[in-house]
Amino acid sequence: MKHEEQARFLFGISLTEWPKWKQFLICSSGFFFGYLINGICEEYVYNRLQFSYGWYFTFVQGWVYLLLIYLQGFTPKQMVNPWKTYVKLSAVLMGSHGLTKGSLAFLNYPAQLMFKSTKVLPVMIMGAFIPGLRRKYPPHEYVSAILLVVGLILFTLADAQTSPNFSVVGVIMVSGALIMDSFLGNLQEAIFTMSPETTQMEMLFCSTVVGLPLLIPPMLLTGELFRAWSSCSQHLYVYGVLIFEAMATFVGQVSVLSLIALFGAATTAMVTTARKAVTLLLSYLIFTKPLTEQHGTGLLLISMGIILKLLPDTKPRKPSVAQAPASRAGKPSSSNGSNSQMEIEEEEEKRPLV
Repeated sequence: MKHEEQARFLFGISLTEWPKWKQFLICSSGFFFGYLINGICEEYVYNRLQFSYGWYFTFVQGWVYLLLIYLQGFTPKQMVNPWKTYVKLSAVLMGSHGLTKGSLAFLNYPAQLMFKSTKVLPVMIMGAFIPGLRRKYPPHEYVSAILLVVGLILFTLADAQTSPNFSVVGVIMVSGALIMDSFLGNLQEAIFTMSPETTQMEMLFCSTVVGLPLLIPPMLLTGELFRAWSSCSQHLYVYGVLIFEAMATFVGQVSVLSLIALFGAATTAMVTTARKAVTLLLSYLIFTKPLTEQHGTGLLLISMGIILKLLPDTKPRKPSVAQAPASRAGKPSSSNGSNSQMEIEEEEEKRPLV
């Protein structure tokens, strides 16, 4: 079954019946909704309540995911891939989540957010090496990513000057999360590409089931499991916040998996960066933090990078070598038809999304 023929659904909504721009809008809206709530909840728990238990909170979130997936009607009998497919994916997924949440103990939320936003560049670079993808991007997309990264660095440096919660340990942790993120999106896209029948629910279910046991060793080695259990037992309302956050993040996770399946890892990384910029502004507005001129310059470069990413590729299309002899003959051969279809698919991937 060809990739574009595979039906994609998002919470009962058939995405394949809509044009590309509507698919993009629906998936992006679900992602923005889920992760804007996630960002507000994370900053409240970590910076306001001073609860910094990244591994434990990821563990709780995983169990909420499994319950929601069960309520969606997914069962292991619906799997199309073997369990071993998800071992590497689960390791980088849980590692990324744990390090990302744990870094908030050493970084304020905007600083962590800006570091995470730079993942678009490593995602693009790593895409060229993942088997099954071997992605190549036009030059203007790399320029877009560089503008984005420079803008984020400027913003982060300004944030380090205006906010006290900024340390080298946090930078190391979030850098490790970035490395894992560069693999994560591309591994997910590779699974969708090589096995188009894979559903978003299957990928989230399998990566969560395989990944949850991987969280236990770091929780035990650091003693976080017992500290978190004791702290949360004394403030039970924290579990309410975590469950609410996990439910919102579940919507965002399924939406982002839909984006990866339909548009690829690099485009999805750009969408997540745009979301982070919106979350960042909300963080400053809700929690009343100072904005400087350097913050403004960083945000301007970020905006330029996103706009450049959305520009269409003006490179003229080359005529298909396989189509020329077929048109002269009046009837294409089966092999020529196959080659032509592959070229059409490549052109679809290069078209602007909005």
